[in-house]
Amino acid sequence: MTQQDAQTTPLTVDAVMARSGVQFGTSGARGEVVAMTDQVCHAYTTGFLQHLAGLGEFAPGTRVAVAGDLRPSTPRIMAACAQAVRDLGGEPVFCGYVPTPALALYAFGQGIPSLMVTGSHIPADRNGIKFYRPKGEVLKEDEAGMRGQVITTDPALFDEAGALKAEAPLPEVTEVARAYIQRYIDHFGPQALRGLTIGVYQHSAVGRDVLVEVVEALGGKAVAVGRATQFIPVDTEAIRPEDVELAKGWAAEFGFDAIISTDGDSDRPLLADHTGEWLRGDVLGVLCARALRAHAVVTPVSSNTVLERSGAFAETDRTKIGSPFVIAAMNAHLAKGEQPVVGYEANGGFLLGTKLGSLEPLPTRDAVLPILTVIVASRPGKIRDLIEELPPRVTYSDRIQNFATEKSEAIFAKLLEGDKNAQIARLNEHFGAIAGAVTDLDLTDGIRMTTAHGAIIHLRRSGNAPELRCYSESDNAEQAEAINKQALEIVRDKLA
Repeated sequence: MTQQDAQTTPLTVDAVMARSGVQFGTSGARGEVVAMTDQVCHAYTTGFLQHLAGLGEFAPGTRVAVAGDLRPSTPRIMAACAQAVRDLGGEPVFCGYVPTPALALYAFGQGIPSLMVTGSHIPADRNGIKFYRPKGEVLKEDEAGMRGQVITTDPALFDEAGALKAEAPLPEVTEVARAYIQRYIDHFGPQALRGLTIGVYQHSAVGRDVLVEVVEALGGKAVAVGRATQFIPVDTEAIRPEDVELAKGWAAEFGFDAIISTDGDSDRPLLADHTGEWLRGDVLGVLCARALRAHAVVTPVSSNTVLERSGAFAETDRTKIGSPFVIAAMNAHLAKGEQPVVGYEANGGFLLGTKLGSLEPLPTRDAVLPILTVIVASRPGKIRDLIEELPPRVTYSDRIQNFATEKSEAIFAKLLEGDKNAQIARLNEHFGAIAGAVTDLDLTDGIRMTTAHGAIIHLRRSGNAPELRCYSESDNAEQAEAINKQALEIVRDKLA
């Protein structure tokens, strides 16, 4: 968005989205760094705060917490967001470079709005902004309210490239990570990991040092490995082959009891067992929910069906992909008086809707709770013992990167022409030879096919990057991977 664009009145957040290409995804605004100019980020933040003002949650003098991840573009974007807070009469509180759940824990406790500058797991040429109301995530109904806000910021604040003309320094750092760490010391106790040696794969995760501190605070020995100076886009749903090999090598070299890590903003967990094999996030979610003795469990439609097959929970619920949908369904269970209520995503991010002992609810993705809960629950045995107690059901996920959203939409529109019977017939033409005839179809989020042999093929457009994802599920790992690769080949070679 240029200065000339900004002079067009009225200018809504919707117009900013259209002109910049920076869109709302499943977890806030996401876009290419070159498109996320200071002016665009200022406009998004203004729309967010104006929306909260209409709800009585923001006014002149309100503090707004701001934090970010370790991407090169993050400091600049945080400064633009902080300036928008000032321009509306608010007070930015800079919380530094900390995990998203640490920021959320602080802001929810203070009852103030917050925003996290992060692109999560996507490459460094992209970034994003996650928005939080004083007591929880911005949900889909809030997104509509933000999009309609009219931005009245003076365009003279920005140059022709959309950069702030005047320097916008961030305030001194307000420390928030300590309370996040203490949350887990209080819950698990200072001896919970005693006798364990845990590898901490640090790469460029913003919470890499927090993980080391947590392990040591709980009595374990933390060994930091794989620290990076450049940003690495670690995706907990599509683990890179090099990360698979690194974990196995570290396990063999150091004899770790477990290896732990997170994605870029440290709200999605990675946990490997003593052999260095990474657990799927949705399996980690089931193990955590079971250890917490959850009554109701909410997860997106993309998660492994081992949730229902385990028979461990009184209530289970499936949603569209994205934490806002999971939270909305969790709130519905809480409104019925059900306890405890938890949620998780296929990426492993865990949401606690209920107070459990000293743990206050944290209704946003968290990486530390599921990691620690499963490690502690496995004692005195191995993490592998817990996995083997579950029904044999394996999910494999992969993606086609740099796959334009418009291309995905065209493919989906073609596959879904006509009624359900016509759709299933067409899907069988393309995918029926992979794992048996398609017998059922779920369009909750994307195209989720169930075959006569009980396999699942789930195609979905990414909500925050030009990618097409495929989730496949079967009773063994080899078949799940084979199904996935064949399905993506069909999309890339025959449908694209």
